[in-house]
This record gives sequence, structure tokens and C-alpha cells, in this order.
Amino acid sequence: MYQYAASITKLIEQFARLPGIGPKTAQRLSFHVLNMSQQHVEEFAAALLAVKEDIVTCPVCYNLTDVEPCRICSDESRDRSLICVVEEPQDVVAFEKTRDYKGLYHVLHGVISPMEGVGPEDLKIKELLKRLGNEEVKEIIVATNPDVEGETTALYLTKLLKPMGIKVTRIAYGVPVGGDLEYADTVTLGRALLGRQEIT
Repeated sequence: MYQYAASITKLIEQFARLPGIGPKTAQRLSFHVLNMSQQHVEEFAAALLAVKEDIVTCPVCYNLTDVEPCRICSDESRDRSLICVVEEPQDVVAFEKTRDYKGLYHVLHGVISPMEGVGPEDLKIKELLKRLGNEEVKEIIVATNPDVEGETTALYLTKLLKPMGIKVTRIAYGVPVGGDLEYADTVTLGRALLGRQEIT
């Protein structure tokens, strides 16, 4: 049986490790790389290395950034009484695209998922509580995905935050149940943000 050269096989295996990339797509991407010019391959490799070397998490909101604190946290024009809590860094980008939100963010880096062994202690929840002791926050918008894990995380946060006297709201369900914020269009996200409701 014919086998690819070792370096091609290794490249296919590396592409196949990416989420959503199956064996056939990994093979197609690998052959695309082979057809790229040397300069483009070097630029591609340099971009991969740079993203690992240059990107850190913001020490305030835990978003991905190349400066500390991140540009959103250091922007004095943002409404510091409002924090939008999201699951992942790409959710921040989704909300920023709407241009409707002018507050701050807090990135949890996941959701509570007992089936996958992820508990509250594995998320950036302690860091959020610490922020609330230092900042004049009046409202927390819980913007986790509208799925079982997102709802569980939202309820957990509400139980923690309500006794602190902070208003806790949840984004409205313009976002489809079971959908990811990352893939929601800007109009839907904007409406969900504007239609948020207080969690009781």
C-alpha cells in the first residue's frame, strides 16, 4: 500500500489535530501548503510562531491580547459600571462587532461542564469576584451560550453575584438555543444585548 513521504504524513497529522478538520481536509490543506511558494510557507510558519510568542491573557479581563492590560480594559471611554461575562475570547470579538456594547468584559475560558470534568474552579470566576471588589460595577451581563452548560454557568454566577447587590442580567434569546455566539450575526447579537433581562 502506498504511503506519503514522512514529512507529508506528519503535516497531515498536524492539520488533523485542529478542531473541525477531518482526514480528507487535512490532506487537502497539506497539499495546498506544498503548492504554496516558499515565501508564503515561511510567512505562514512565522504567523503560527508569533501568535504563540506574542499573545497573552489580559491580567484584568482574561481576554487574549498583545498588550497588558488589553486595549478594552485600558480604554477610559468604556463604561466601567458594566461587565459582560463571556465564555471565550472569540465572544468578545463577536460583541465588539455589534458596536452596541460600550462596557468591559470578563472571559471565563470555558463553562461548567460536569460531564467533561470542568467545574467552577477551572474557570476565571474567582478572578471575576476579585474584580468586583476593586471596581464600581453596577451590572453584570451573563452572555454564555444558550445551551445546557451555558445555562448552568449563568445560574451558578447568578447565585454568587446576587448576594453582592449587583444587578445580574442575561442576554435575550435572539441568539438561537444551542448556538455559539461566535457564529451569530451582528444584528442578532445586538438585539440580544439590548433585550437582556435581569436574572431573578
